Amino acid sequence: MSRICQITGKRAMVGNNVSHANNKTKRRFEINLLEKKFYLPEQDKHVTLKVSAHGLRVINKIGIEEALERATRNGLIKK
Repeated sequence: MSRICQITGKRAMVGNNVSHANNKTKRRFEINLLEKKFYLPEQDKHVTLKVSAHGLRVINKIGIEEALERATRNGLIKK
């Protein structure tokens, strides 16, 4: 599975390493991705998601049920 946040859709960006001599080589800026287990009380089960640090803040703000609903609506999670 690729390194994409399942809540926000964030993925790695591409940029350059720039040396002191101003030489440029390609690099990737990876996201802060965590594999986290969440409990859904109404379904009485656990769900494991790959979420970024920003995705955790979104879940804390709107709740896990609403976050999962938005992610499925945006096509980030397939049920």
